Amino acid sequence: MTADHRSAPPLSGSERDTLRAFLDYHRATLAMKCEGLTDEELRRQSMAPSTLSLLGLVRHMAEVERAWFHRAFEDRDAPMVWSDEIDFQAAYDASASTRSEAFGAWEAEVERSRRIEKEAASLDVTGYQPRWDKEVSLRFVMTHMLLEYGRHNGHADFLREGVDGTVGA
Repeated sequence: MTADHRSAPPLSGSERDTLRAFLDYHRATLAMKCEGLTDEELRRQSMAPSTLSLLGLVRHMAEVERAWFHRAFEDRDAPMVWSDEIDFQAAYDASASTRSEAFGAWEAEVERSRRIEKEAASLDVTGYQPRWDKEVSLRFVMTHMLLEYGRHNGHADFLREGVDGTVGA
């Protein structure tokens, strides 16, 4: 079993503080699911025909953080992390990736996302989501990110159990 160093979200507080805390909790959950594994174990795929791996999920979430924070609120033309196009599936190919490379990119994107969120005047601030060609509020983006992490942390639960039998929060 891996150590749980996550900070529990508050039971009460402002909408923004609650969204921020839950998002950080889910980010920490993904990191916890990968804790203590080798690069080879992190690259282990679930089962054919899926190419999903824990390292692929980390790479994917780096892309998602970039697309929904950096590209939406700062630089809509910023290149994606792992593909020349907006191809979220490309990130799942972690066959040649390492923990250092994947986590370095993901952690950098998370820090940028945190900065963008903290600098925004309110949750009503809007950015542009080029993939949809629509304006989106910071509230929408943070909620969307919670759903992304929730879904993918569920995948991470199964992947981790398949690697070494570890289950749990």
